[in-house]
Amino acid sequence: MAGIGFELRRLLRKETLLGFIEAYAYAGIIGSGPWVFSIVGILLIGILSVSFVVPAFLVTQFQTSVTYLVVSSVVLTGLVQLAFTRFVADRLFEKKRNLILPNLHGLLLVVVTVAGLFGTLCLFVLLPGLGLIYRLLMLAGFVLLCGIWIHTVMLSGMKRYKAIAILFGISYSLIVLSSLWLRRYGLEGLLGGFVFGNFVLLAGMWVMIAREFSTREKLISLEFSERKLFYPTLIAVGFLYNLGVWIDKFMFWYFPPTSEQIIGHLRASLIYDLPVFLSYLSIIPGMAVFLVRIETDFVEYYEKFYDAVRGGGSLEYIESMRDEMVYSIQQGLGEIAKIQTLAVLVTFVTGPALLRALDISELYLPLLYVQVIGAGLQVGLMAILNVFFYLDQRRIVLVLCIEFVLLNALLTAFTLWFGAALYGYGFTLSVLITLCTGLVLLSRQLSRLEYETFMLQ
Repeated sequence: MAGIGFELRRLLRKETLLGFIEAYAYAGIIGSGPWVFSIVGILLIGILSVSFVVPAFLVTQFQTSVTYLVVSSVVLTGLVQLAFTRFVADRLFEKKRNLILPNLHGLLLVVVTVAGLFGTLCLFVLLPGLGLIYRLLMLAGFVLLCGIWIHTVMLSGMKRYKAIAILFGISYSLIVLSSLWLRRYGLEGLLGGFVFGNFVLLAGMWVMIAREFSTREKLISLEFSERKLFYPTLIAVGFLYNLGVWIDKFMFWYFPPTSEQIIGHLRASLIYDLPVFLSYLSIIPGMAVFLVRIETDFVEYYEKFYDAVRGGGSLEYIESMRDEMVYSIQQGLGEIAKIQTLAVLVTFVTGPALLRALDISELYLPLLYVQVIGAGLQVGLMAILNVFFYLDQRRIVLVLCIEFVLLNALLTAFTLWFGAALYGYGFTLSVLITLCTGLVLLSRQLSRLEYETFMLQ
């Protein structure tokens, strides 16, 4: 598949300071753009609407509603995201491009049906007695987001990161503008703007994919659901990884001492949520390094290694490419560690001023520091998992995701029981332990790479 690596290599080939800055800035924008646009967009709506939406608490209800829509849709579609990406990759390898669009339509039909039924049930369980328009907008937003995550992972598999970032930028600009225009209608107006912008985003993604894989064959196909073409491990991994990332937030939301009811049965943790959102903005540099290193050095030697295996290259050359792969991984993880350490130090220095600028109590500082460290470690974990995916070690990824979920749940429960002094340490320690486990398993896997490539296929 056409990769962003071509563009990054072109910039890096200049071997100038400007070329390096351009490459890393480009990677940072396309790698982190979507969630930065999302976070900044929702925060802007809240900041600019407080003085217009009466009562002001409706803005908090809007942000909480959107948070639940995003989290629930990500976790639900995690069941099919990775599995369908693998299905598409396999069909492209077989040069059966004509099967991709009909199967995307088939998957969307299944996802929309399940999301519609699940969302309708949640309207009665979580949002009883609330206005009909609000509940219908919540259902529409949930279904749209489920479709968006399917299209996002599809475009990511095609390495269309730039297109994803541009589409998210345009759509969240529309969300901000339309929400501000409709804010006089209160909560329903803000939510209506959110739904409209996401409809535009979904439509834009579908047009891009349809143009790439246009076909005159049947419109809908469910071939992706055939047992021989589906990978149960990827279904589990997609669900468990997203659950692992969010399970500590759920626990803080529904632990009475750390949360409060916002709307219906939806709860939020003011003490936990703000530091979490701010901490994820600190990983933009780490994501840029991650994308540059994975899409340039590692992928280049990875392709040469397996091309040599398939093409009958000499053992000396194959071992040389394996060594280069290992070195590129070491360099990439080392650079991620350096840049995220710098981000942590910057946060420690600027944290008080940042909280004061946002009119947030400095009592949040210890939690912010811990969350920034945890977010930085998560970038390293994502890099490790990505390498395992390239090596097709799905069972190892599954083991790591199970470990992540269990540790995050258990350690977070312990911190909630112990008290505020340890808040945030559950997530950070769970990521750290899982990352260390992944490093040990990756080292062992790379040392056995030639044996497994030749003897276990």
